[in-house]
Amino acid sequence: MKYLITGLGNIGAEYAETRHNIGFKILDALAETSNIFFKDQRYGYYTELKHRGRTYCLLKPSTYVNLSGNAVRYYLRKLKLGEDRLLIVTDDLALPFGTIRIRAKGGDAGHNGLAHINSVLGSNQYARLRFGIGNEFGPGQQVDYVLGKWDDEELKQIHDRIKVAQEAILSFGTLGIERTMNSYNGQ
Repeated sequence: MKYLITGLGNIGAEYAETRHNIGFKILDALAETSNIFFKDQRYGYYTELKHRGRTYCLLKPSTYVNLSGNAVRYYLRKLKLGEDRLLIVTDDLALPFGTIRIRAKGGDAGHNGLAHINSVLGSNQYARLRFGIGNEFGPGQQVDYVLGKWDDEELKQIHDRIKVAQEAILSFGTLGIERTMNSYNGQ
């Protein structure tokens, strides 16, 4: 069984430690824990992780967040996978920092990356893992906040929260979306 796990983020050193890149950060941690390495390929950085008889195809699109749908569509076709085998890992302003929310399908909730994926796939019938980044910003400061770096308090907790997200990703492939939602939502 194969699964496409796509972490959303922006390429480039200036974005590496920003809140918007949590999808990349989670996949990087999963790869590091598993001692595997991403390779620069078409539309993104790609590697495969084997776990309990499953293959997790990890993708960090190089198309920037707002054009992520191009990479997702390409890899779904290349791997011959349906949307039921897709999990998008992304940031979420509506959730408190570090909170995980997993859904089997849904709208974009104002997230440009999810909106582009929905548009390109012509569907929103795929799973997503949203990682809460909070919304501690004033009027007109949303872009600066999302593209800003983690504060000191967040940095103290982020490693543990990323571990929970990694566990949820592996659960998605081994236990399925329903059991994963029941186990990890709200954590």
